[in-house]
Amino acid sequence: MNRTGHCLFKIRDEKTVTYRELLQEVCKFANVLKLQGVKKGDRVSIYMPMVVELVVAMLACARIGAVHSIVFAGFSAESLCERIIDSQCSLLVTAGKKSLLFLPSDLLLCGLWLMQVPWNPEVDVCWHSLMEGASDECEPVWCESEDPLFILYTSGSTGKPKGVLHTVSGYMLYTATTFKLVFDYHPDDVYWCTADIGWITGHSYITYGPLANGATSVLFEGLPTYPDVSRMWEIVDKYHVSKFYTAPTAIRLLMKYGSEPVHKYKRSSLKILGTVGEPINPEAWQWYYNVVGDGRCPVVDTFWQTETVGSYFCFFKLFNMNLTFPFFGVVPAILNESGEELEGPNEGYLVFKQPWPGVMRTVFGNHQRFETTYFKKFPGFYVTGDGCRRDKDGYYWITGRIDDMLNVSGHLLSTAEVESALVEHEAVAEAAVVGTPHPVKGESLYCFVTLTDGIDYTTTLEAELRKQVREKIGAIATPDYIQNAPGLPKTRSGKIMRRLLRKIASNQQDLGDVSTLADSTVIEQLFENRCCTAL
Repeated sequence: MNRTGHCLFKIRDEKTVTYRELLQEVCKFANVLKLQGVKKGDRVSIYMPMVVELVVAMLACARIGAVHSIVFAGFSAESLCERIIDSQCSLLVTAGKKSLLFLPSDLLLCGLWLMQVPWNPEVDVCWHSLMEGASDECEPVWCESEDPLFILYTSGSTGKPKGVLHTVSGYMLYTATTFKLVFDYHPDDVYWCTADIGWITGHSYITYGPLANGATSVLFEGLPTYPDVSRMWEIVDKYHVSKFYTAPTAIRLLMKYGSEPVHKYKRSSLKILGTVGEPINPEAWQWYYNVVGDGRCPVVDTFWQTETVGSYFCFFKLFNMNLTFPFFGVVPAILNESGEELEGPNEGYLVFKQPWPGVMRTVFGNHQRFETTYFKKFPGFYVTGDGCRRDKDGYYWITGRIDDMLNVSGHLLSTAEVESALVEHEAVAEAAVVGTPHPVKGESLYCFVTLTDGIDYTTTLEAELRKQVREKIGAIATPDYIQNAPGLPKTRSGKIMRRLLRKIASNQQDLGDVSTLADSTVIEQLFENRCCTAL
């Protein structure tokens, strides 16, 4: 184990990469990209699993001023296609097992896995063959501080993903600073973030933040339950991990197996435990703190967005309390529905009053959408889309999303995107999707579908609908519940009342005010048809 601040990326085959070796590989691939005609400002899509080559590819883009657009490897081919087209990428780096619906004219395929995409020698080239002949020296292309570094797509409330664009200096400054201070990183630490690089957490706290601090890191490709449910704690002991960062979803998953798999390993190297992706519930916190951390490691719950790069709130959770003040440079405020700033103990919309280095600069190719999404509702404020409560001591408590978004296993999904996938099936006339609590994933997808006249609801149709969503969006969006809905609760103006659907999904009989319903008999039908078992 390298204790001098060198980066050790470890995967199943025990591969070790030092900073010097990583630089050489990055330079080689940067030269490969240049050979393919990639230049400063060009966009490059990357669709790969959690392997060292993914880190090499993204850093090679940065070295020559190209803009990388990483697509989570769990997304479908159609989702990848949509992002390639929107970002106008000229080249794709992939190690996929699936056939793709669309490939750009200039294609680079990494020959890491057995590929089922028909090989076209006119446009397809192999990673290994090109790397063998590439020079390991490549001078960096100098960029302005506000030049784009990467695009990362996040779900949009309209159903079309937004290409969040971050720039070179602001992003690097903020991720480097938050990594150092939030995790109290020191040169003798070994750090492990279990996120996927396909999400912003992986960008910020696997690649850029740790590398900018010279961190020794663990890179993991696999499942936390394979080959057995003690896999994570085996890795902690084997590599003496001192700073461990994971999602509440993973914690809840491993909780099911009790403390015995954890206690098989000492975990004495652990100093700080971190969580990210969604608020951690009290039961999961207690297990994480007492069982994994032996009651001696502080639990840091970080809160932030794809749009904001890194932590703007850090919750040091003591006795299950969300106690926090904002990070340096972040100035939050709480507004009511009218846009009036609320003082003292209060609850409302979480907004920010001024920018900081790591905040996004635009939605790629659609600056108007950037302004509309984040600034139109309350002019002069950045709108996070989250609700917030401030208590009498001035601490901030995040209460959840205030728009039609779902947080499934720490992944933000658009209800509109799932609804769009459902209604593409010829049997579905209308669909509405809401979230309902899930003991492991935090939220699960509960889908109401109204069928076309003459179509019967069957288990075969239900399976087809699940498959359709999975193929259109990805496995993470597979519905847990699909309910036959002869009708949906709507206002007289035709707007679906999702508030009532959320009540039905969680079997809450107290519906509140239903005076605006056009047809109140729909509610009784929906309760009668309510799903009691998940997928």
